Amino acid sequence: MTEVLILSIVQGITEFIPVSSSSHLVILTKLMNFSGGVLLDISVHIGSFFAVIIYFRKDLIDYSKNLKILSLFLIASIPVILSGYLLTKYNLVNNLRTLEIIGWATILFGILLYISDKIKVKNEFEKNFDVSVAFKIGLLQCFSLIPGVSRSGIVITASRFLKFDRIDSAKISFLLSIPTLLAVSCYGFFKMIQEGKSIQNEINYLSIILSFIFSYLTIKYLLLYLKKFSLNFFVIYRIILGIILLSTIYIY
Repeated sequence: MTEVLILSIVQGITEFIPVSSSSHLVILTKLMNFSGGVLLDISVHIGSFFAVIIYFRKDLIDYSKNLKILSLFLIASIPVILSGYLLTKYNLVNNLRTLEIIGWATILFGILLYISDKIKVKNEFEKNFDVSVAFKIGLLQCFSLIPGVSRSGIVITASRFLKFDRIDSAKISFLLSIPTLLAVSCYGFFKMIQEGKSIQNEINYLSIILSFIFSYLTIKYLLLYLKKFSLNFFVIYRIILGIILLSTIYIY
């Protein structure tokens, strides 16, 4: 029970900040010697999915009337969804879930995040988010399938390199999480049905609620944070975490 609560809270917090939720879940499951399985995975992603939907509900209502924006979200989401499906289908995902890969990815993509945050701002989401931008971000988003990279991190990094400011970059990351989270949840449901399992129990409901609450709060306060501060805090955190992980492999 305690493990489920911890993993749900961590998923809610790390899904939308540039530190990689998957790497934190891998690390915690190893430390706690606990695996929540497909049911927990579905539950925490459902919570995060509804958090971003509700937070950006007004924007989404406006975008629903704009086929261009919807098509751009689709273009940016197809590469990572397709790549994720292929990696899962051929059972290659677990090969990437090593502490060594997580450690190096955490450091290297943290450095890229730092470099991107120095780019001068020239573009605005409402004016400059076009097919070219969506395609480039979509391709780079595929790197998020590597634990340690961070889906939000690589999207923010790509957006900053493409000269969007921090707020727009975070917003692009949040909005592009919707198709991905939906795809992960649907795939999980399909797998769950195949295994004859049901999500209807108190622990899974609690996981959804906790993930929703902490995801919603993270979105809110990250946007407030980025109005005043740079991404350096997350860069430093990533590098320290990566060094700790690699030291446990190469030193101890």
